[in-house]
Amino acid sequence: MSAQPLTVRSATPPECRNCNSSVPVDEHFCPNCSRIQTLGRHGDYFSFLGLPRKLVIDAQELDRSFRDLSRKFHPDFYYNATPAERLASLERSSYLNDAYRALKHPVSRIEHLLTIEGLPLGKSEGGEAKVPPSLLEEVFALNEELDEIRDLRESGADAATLAARLASARQPIEAKRDEHERALTEASEQWDRQADAPAEQRRETLETLRRLLLERNYITNLLATIEREASAHG
Repeated sequence: MSAQPLTVRSATPPECRNCNSSVPVDEHFCPNCSRIQTLGRHGDYFSFLGLPRKLVIDAQELDRSFRDLSRKFHPDFYYNATPAERLASLERSSYLNDAYRALKHPVSRIEHLLTIEGLPLGKSEGGEAKVPPSLLEEVFALNEELDEIRDLRESGADAATLAARLASARQPIEAKRDEHERALTEASEQWDRQADAPAEQRRETLETLRRLLLERNYITNLLATIEREASAHG
């Protein structure tokens, strides 16, 4: 998912280019003249789709909001409109697609929440992700196992033996992945219950979500490494 830059919201509401009325930042159309508003004032996919900032969302509600806004933003409706309105419809349609893709899937939904809450995952320094402390044991064991498998392959071991060793190496990593999926679900539900909780508690939950997601991403990379090794044996 391509990251969208957050927009710093002004203390004063933006104005409609058509009638100069103040327009709330989350409004797609001017309340006074009903004209579509230019984009460039957003960064929050949840509010753009009219949804609460929660991680467990109703898929049908998300789909309904997406379809409704898709119709309202569709460029065909603005064929004879002003250039500014035509551009606004194109920008909002594109942004809507980005928002829908991000919120449709639990992991990208968490990533977006972390970004707008000020805890983006970011990029690893030096090009390689640092091994999360909680995964050191699994990573060490996997690297040892893969080294042994490569030695077996070079010594002429048969394909069935190599496949069995790779399957055995995959099992603890998959178990760790399943454990993280459960933990992410629990942390997501906890976030949703904390709408009125103190900021410190909400921050702790966000930090837990961030840690779990970073670990999950690393686990995904480990499984990809196993798959590459399996392809080499094929």
